[in-house]
Amino acid sequence: MLRAFRAGQGAELRSLATRDDASTELMDDPDCDPQRLARTYEQFSRLNPVVSNQRAVYRRWIRPRLSADSTRRVLDVGSGGADVPRAMLRWARADGLRLEVVAIDPDERAFAWASSRPREPGLVLRRTTSAELADAGERFAVVTSNHVLHHLDGVQLGALLADSERLARDGGLVVHGDIERSTLGYAAFALGTLPFAPNLLSGSYIRPDGLTSIRRSHTAGELSALLPSGWRVRRGIPWRLEVLWGADV
Repeated sequence: MLRAFRAGQGAELRSLATRDDASTELMDDPDCDPQRLARTYEQFSRLNPVVSNQRAVYRRWIRPRLSADSTRRVLDVGSGGADVPRAMLRWARADGLRLEVVAIDPDERAFAWASSRPREPGLVLRRTTSAELADAGERFAVVTSNHVLHHLDGVQLGALLADSERLARDGGLVVHGDIERSTLGYAAFALGTLPFAPNLLSGSYIRPDGLTSIRRSHTAGELSALLPSGWRVRRGIPWRLEVLWGADV
């Protein structure tokens, strides 16, 4: 099956040797179909547990910094539909820990969709940027993001890392999770989502944008070369990268 995929997708697979920073995701187009965009936000809650392994991020990096006695604040940057912050809050409640997640996204469409969902105790939605929060003197125990880094150019990446240091500088931790570009990961996503394209994933941007995301993503070596002093990259599963800074890293 993989051999057949390679034969039919040769150009895409060859392009994975270098990062494709010219392609853009369909949902990033301000004129994209609003119904397909809403469907995409909705489906992230099913897709992210599979491809992002956020439960592992919570267990390894966030849970050890939470307390049953006092509320800790976590910042989630580029939250989109805020499915990951909602999941973190549910996990923390199940563990008997107190947590507030500030979920930010500058995109008014994402903010509006996330705000239309049922209320989640501990979730604070804000349409703002990491720079604005840092300039306002905000501080967080953990600053995190999921699948944001591959959207950024070099200048934007540097700015986010600098903002993150300011937001977590009083003993906090930063963990930005993203995809690691690989031929096997690309093939696994393409083949794994193919049976669901006409049904569960229909009417959304999940599949085409997922493939674009992989082509836009970095390898561990590429990302390490871009990081300033004090930052490091850790590999995760499946085909994941964690960009880390701060306490106990």
